[in-house]
Amino acid sequence: MIVTKTPLRASFVGGGSDLPVFYRKYGGAVVSTAINKFVYITVNAKFDRRIRISYSRTEEPTTVDKIRHPLVREALTMLGITGGLEIASIADIPAKGSGLGSSSSYTVGLLLALHAYRSQFASAERLAKEACEIEIERCGDPIGRQDQYAAAFGGFNFIEFYPDDSVSVEPLVCQRNTLKRVESNILMFYTGQTRSAGSVLAHQQKAVGREKSKQRALQRMVTLARQLRVELQNNNVDAFGEILHENWELKRGLASAISNARIDDWYKRGRRAGATGGKVLGAGSGGFMIFYAPPERHETITAALSELRPIPFCFEPQGSKIIFVHD
Repeated sequence: MIVTKTPLRASFVGGGSDLPVFYRKYGGAVVSTAINKFVYITVNAKFDRRIRISYSRTEEPTTVDKIRHPLVREALTMLGITGGLEIASIADIPAKGSGLGSSSSYTVGLLLALHAYRSQFASAERLAKEACEIEIERCGDPIGRQDQYAAAFGGFNFIEFYPDDSVSVEPLVCQRNTLKRVESNILMFYTGQTRSAGSVLAHQQKAVGREKSKQRALQRMVTLARQLRVELQNNNVDAFGEILHENWELKRGLASAISNARIDDWYKRGRRAGATGGKVLGAGSGGFMIFYAPPERHETITAALSELRPIPFCFEPQGSKIIFVHD
């Protein structure tokens, strides 16, 4: 039996620039962090050499090509595993529409477990690349490349996307207290609304591909990601909220599906209560929201958003890892 533990992520600035329709022309960049909310994958050898997969449903297909879960099917196909195992998963948060990159964390954690099942070492770089291949190329999901790298590498990073599809992960170097202060200033809420990230991102990609104004907005968001990196390297935490706010105003203009009247109202109320910035995590239109404010304003902001569920979290320094092996 093998058990892997893979973090989810919160993306702060530059999200959307990791979509191929943009970065293949202009290059992209994001600032994001892994968080201490996890996806757990268990892989166990099965006595009868068949396949059993447990997630929100249970499958017992006779062959790999009959697996309905596309990520599992393509991961097994990629690694040449034909059967004789059971795969199960659990997560700390809702699996769909969260905005925390759960599908990529699932894929990275599954790949790590399957490589270990085959007695193979897989680096973070390999896991991220293979997860991108599975999700984007094999399954055709209209998503970007940041989530896979955040899940595989962990930590608080500046991630850059190049036109040739290569990716670099640069840990943000600053005083330890700087990230602690940023962490303590962030409030996270669950909106209770879920959505299909794929549909939101597909709409966004079409808009970015044909409208120069959307391309300019994303270019500015990449500039903001670079600016935030510099501010944090200079240990200026006060700039975080202002950059977050400008990034959200730009992002919500990329496509109508990214925000809605309820989200706009929550955001305005959070700002009136003392937040200097915030955003909806992930593709938008639901899932989780964050606000940036000094700790003394947190109680007021939480009261102003009483219908939302506060979610305590911390930054997570480690990426996907194996936490249990029993031969």
